Amino acid sequence: MATEGKVAIVTGAGSGIGRHVALAFLQDGYSVVLAGRRKDALQEVASEAADLARTLVVATDVSDPAAVKALFAEAFRAFGRIDVLFNNAGISAAPIALEDLTHEEWEAVVKVNLTGSFLCTQQAFHYMKMQRPMGGRIVNNGSISAQVPRPNSAPYTATKHAITGLTKSTSLDGRNYNIACGQIDIGNAATHMTTAMQEGTLQADGSTRVEPTIDPKHVAQAVLYMAGLPLDANVQFITVMATGMPFVGRG
Repeated sequence: MATEGKVAIVTGAGSGIGRHVALAFLQDGYSVVLAGRRKDALQEVASEAADLARTLVVATDVSDPAAVKALFAEAFRAFGRIDVLFNNAGISAAPIALEDLTHEEWEAVVKVNLTGSFLCTQQAFHYMKMQRPMGGRIVNNGSISAQVPRPNSAPYTATKHAITGLTKSTSLDGRNYNIACGQIDIGNAATHMTTAMQEGTLQADGSTRVEPTIDPKHVAQAVLYMAGLPLDANVQFITVMATGMPFVGRG
């Protein structure tokens, strides 16, 4: 495989999009570092790998600078380089009115979604700049919420819009070091986060509507494509979504 010997770090790898992307990387020949808060969930994903020697499980709170530093140090010790970082770990607050959110609920989302992605990007830069050959790729999970909000989603939407700024700054600041950065905005992939959509989702006009979803494997394949490009080419932004979801339109 062309990807044999390449190393990817996936945050939020214990479930959802992260799980599907981590397994896709493994199937494609990458060595994969699975990072997330729940070690048991990460180990369950690792157990699905055909070659356990190419997996490394590291329980990590991405909002903790020391934990992120330890994650990248352990990954580099195990595999000798870091070729890809998929910044995927994320949480959302309860879907309640903006004025009813507590400061603690806001801070929790910002710490994981935005600060966590920054801390991982910072460590990726450190190792990608010093390794030989120099460089690597960072893929950020922006979400459809990086483009438009859902009702009662201010913390999640604000952090995902901020990820777009981080993506652009990372692309610019990494240019001289052969570090490429792109963003994938995902709409309605069928994971635990979209389970409620089977019952109906609150719309901008106040109505509730069942929304279509897509198989997460399509998202994983898009991330693989982005990661597999030579470093002189980059997918800056890509949107992968259910064709029929109420995203393109008014109301």
